[in-house]
Amino acid sequence: TRPLLGNAPVVTFAALKGRRIVLDFLDLRAAPALWRGLVSAWVVIVVLFAWSVSAVVALI
Repeated sequence: TRPLLGNAPVVTFAALKGRRIVLDFLDLRAAPALWRGLVSAWVVIVVLFAWSVSAVVALI
């Protein structure tokens, strides 16, 4: 379980950075809340998928 916990800060940082990139560079700060929510959810889903893949690899 150590690799899983070790990856958690990296994955969290990736999610925060991804959300910031989406909001700033795609200029979604001024977009409706629905769009911000959908794109932020997409970033979180991609990051969680990456973390789950690394978790499966660590457990194998």
